[in-house]
Amino acid sequence: MPTFSANLGFLWTEIPLADAIVCAKRAGFDAVECHFPYDEPIDDVKAALKETSLPMLGINTIKGQGGAGLSALPGHESTAREAIDQAFAYGIEIGAFNVHVMAGKAEGEEAERTYLHNLNYAANLANNAQMTVLIEPLNAFDMPNYFLRNTSHAIDLIEKLSNENIKLMFDCYHVGRTEGNVIGRFNACLSYIGHIQFASVPDRREPDQGTLDYAEVFRVIDESGWSTPLGAEYKPASRTDQSLDWMQTLPIQKKIHSGD
Repeated sequence: MPTFSANLGFLWTEIPLADAIVCAKRAGFDAVECHFPYDEPIDDVKAALKETSLPMLGINTIKGQGGAGLSALPGHESTAREAIDQAFAYGIEIGAFNVHVMAGKAEGEEAERTYLHNLNYAANLANNAQMTVLIEPLNAFDMPNYFLRNTSHAIDLIEKLSNENIKLMFDCYHVGRTEGNVIGRFNACLSYIGHIQFASVPDRREPDQGTLDYAEVFRVIDESGWSTPLGAEYKPASRTDQSLDWMQTLPIQKKIHSGD
């Protein structure tokens, strides 16, 4: 049955990242991931990961001045590569599996060329570190004018790069908002996917809310043979500790850890 990763960019955000990692372990998560950990004391984060034995699945490159990333912005190549260097340096230190290289708000052929060059640069770092580069389409309701529009666009870029270390971040929430037919798109994209995230559609809350049937989505993912923890990247309606009923009530046989 599926296992789950706590995305600490949205969960337990009121406490330091190291403490949030411990909370994720106590709540029964099997991994963690985050967005922008760069202001967090890295020794504290490493200690919490060691204490809990939770893997850190991934981190993002910084948002940058435009608030959505830098790597597809023509004329910002130097800053984009500094952000990529920063992400891999931090990720290597904490044992992260993936770096999500955020594209930014841009469009057109020059933006594509810029993004492809920066992704190749990131892939070389990933190869050396035995990590993976992730790219993620973001829906236009939350992130208007973001360069990556949908999963087909992302796969087109992945095929142009022909690098096994560049994968699709398949976020069920974004796919649900932009493309619909999440299960159909998952099946179509499976061979390109490097990580999966989820939240309710359309309000990005707990997965037992909204219009998308996550009992069915999780069943399909499980039957596909996918074995990496799925990223719970939702915005709790109240405190995180009060938002976790879905781990028990969705029809998934999920073993909850004792918090040791």
